Amino acid sequence: MAVEPSITPVAPLREVRGPSALGGGSRRFLDLLWLMSVTEFKRVYFGTVLGYFWSLVRPLALFGVLLFVFTRVFKIGSNEATHYPVLLLQGIVLYTFFQEATTNSVTSVVAQEGVVRKTQFPRLVIPLSTVLTGLFNLGANLVIVLVFILAFGVDPTWTWFLFPVAVAFLFIFTSAVSMTLSVLYVRFRDVAIIWLVSAQALFYATPILYPITSFKDPTLEHLLMINPLAVIFEQTRVWMLEADAPTAVQAAGGWLGLLPAPVIFVGVCILGVRTFEREAPHIAEDL
Repeated sequence: MAVEPSITPVAPLREVRGPSALGGGSRRFLDLLWLMSVTEFKRVYFGTVLGYFWSLVRPLALFGVLLFVFTRVFKIGSNEATHYPVLLLQGIVLYTFFQEATTNSVTSVVAQEGVVRKTQFPRLVIPLSTVLTGLFNLGANLVIVLVFILAFGVDPTWTWFLFPVAVAFLFIFTSAVSMTLSVLYVRFRDVAIIWLVSAQALFYATPILYPITSFKDPTLEHLLMINPLAVIFEQTRVWMLEADAPTAVQAAGGWLGLLPAPVIFVGVCILGVRTFEREAPHIAEDL
């Protein structure tokens, strides 16, 4: 009599997820973040004759050209701001940090494909390291800005201590945008081109080349203040350079008019965190 073979039940297949955004613990995450940021900062200037000086060339060159155009040709800025030259330099340096950090982050995950495929490597380290590297450059550039501020006769005030608050908000916003762009680029390579155009448009939509008071139509001022970067830059102007300039609240037409900017700010941060958390385990599969 034949004996029927026993059939062992097979457990259902489960999806094997890749490492998470923070995979490995917070301590390991912070150590890797610092290591990658410092290494990248040193690598950029390794072997160059002038070293860090090259990071000053772009903002200072742009500053010189725009200062000539808007004070000698169009004569817009100097008529609306008491310290327009340093206002322009400060805005260029701050926006250069935002633009370079976000632009470099777009391809950062794809460029680190070999690292991404390693087990339990925290994916979030990659885009955030580009932002932190940019922050190192920003810190050194701000020393130059401070020299210009003092040279142009701006007297120090207690509100200067509030400047790190503005930088902190700029860092958070830049990190959120960088996180979103870095994971979207893995699937959609058009993101690089789209962001290149968007970042340039955002530059002109932020009161950098022009003081917010340049517009005679209050409605246009209120529309510009929907941009979270405009709020940061305008408040920085008040804290650092011109205490009598319109605050972000005044430029937006009141607290109600200012409300869209923080809503967008928080929305971008939530989008960045959730998008990265959702896509991080699948990055290696999409590369």
